[in-house]
Amino acid sequence: MILRALMLIAAGGVLTSTVFLALALAGVVRFRRKPRPSLGDEELPPVTLLKPVHGMEPQLRASLESFFRVDYPRFELVFGARRADDPALGVVRELMRKHPQVAVKMVAAGEPPWPNAKCWSLVKMMAEASHDYLVISDSDVEVAPSYLRELIPPLVDPQVGCVTCVYRGAAVDGLWARLEALGMSVEMTSGVLVADMVEGMKFALGPTMATRRDALEKIGGFGVFADYCADDFLLGNWIDAAGYRVELSRHVIDHIVLHQSLGESLAHQARWMRSTRYSRPKGHLGTGFTFAMPFGVLGLIAGALMGQWALGAAVLAAAFLNRVVQSVAVGWGVTRDASALRLAWLYPLRDLMGFGFWVASYASDEIRWRGERYRLLMGGKMVRI
Repeated sequence: MILRALMLIAAGGVLTSTVFLALALAGVVRFRRKPRPSLGDEELPPVTLLKPVHGMEPQLRASLESFFRVDYPRFELVFGARRADDPALGVVRELMRKHPQVAVKMVAAGEPPWPNAKCWSLVKMMAEASHDYLVISDSDVEVAPSYLRELIPPLVDPQVGCVTCVYRGAAVDGLWARLEALGMSVEMTSGVLVADMVEGMKFALGPTMATRRDALEKIGGFGVFADYCADDFLLGNWIDAAGYRVELSRHVIDHIVLHQSLGESLAHQARWMRSTRYSRPKGHLGTGFTFAMPFGVLGLIAGALMGQWALGAAVLAAAFLNRVVQSVAVGWGVTRDASALRLAWLYPLRDLMGFGFWVASYASDEIRWRGERYRLLMGGKMVRI
């Protein structure tokens, strides 16, 4: 009886993950049919890009320089760090000398009095922003010259309060970084496409968030996120609740995966998954039914114990094929990540790991961020330990 029950659970899990795959494939088609709005130079509004930085990171110079190379009529870059002697600001000074035509400001925010240090920096940086169109992006992001030309046009519509975009993982080096990058290109993107198709975008993605000053002020500014971990999710969520639309851009950016060791990669992904659990608990719970490989492995084990190896192998094969198709269709079809095509056979392992992170997210309420420990509370607030 127990083995049959396990086999039914396995079959049911493969079925629910296949339904999710079908939704993701429909999302891919819908995304690729999305028009790319464009405006002439005279219609494009001036933009302030807010870039919080914190210390040196692999490929930091290349990532930051990609913003200096943006092809856009009028924009400024505002960089913020805790201290004026932060080494990342040293890189910024070098790039300023190399690209003197770009308007740049630097802000030393000081030690943050809030749990969310990034939002403290953003408040200080906003005081230096010259324009009403704002783009917030992480330091480990690399963009194409067309970045702003594709990101800003939807935001000119006064009914749109936020524009965000999906991203492909770009691994620095190592197997674990590549697996984490695959998760960004495939797992993350799949979830975003399905959410956008089923209920519309009601959140933003941290690597890039574009908004306007009026929408930001309507929700209370960056200071309202002082005690929250997932400020990116909440920015889009609260702008949506304020009556604006959140749009998903066709533009895709590169998110540099910095964690080369297994320990660093596991810690980062566990923190993200735990944060998601506390920010949107119902959606996070449902995520468990979107994984395929854990149910495939369960089916193989149940089949072996029942003496029905063929049945168990069939369940595992169905789960494996499911994830390979997802990697190719989403990772290549949307983010154009060559690794998702080349390493599609490896993505089932990443799916299995993703399920492990999901399970682990219920094991603790603590995260480590920038070397400090925090306890998460329901609703996404965090308290420094």
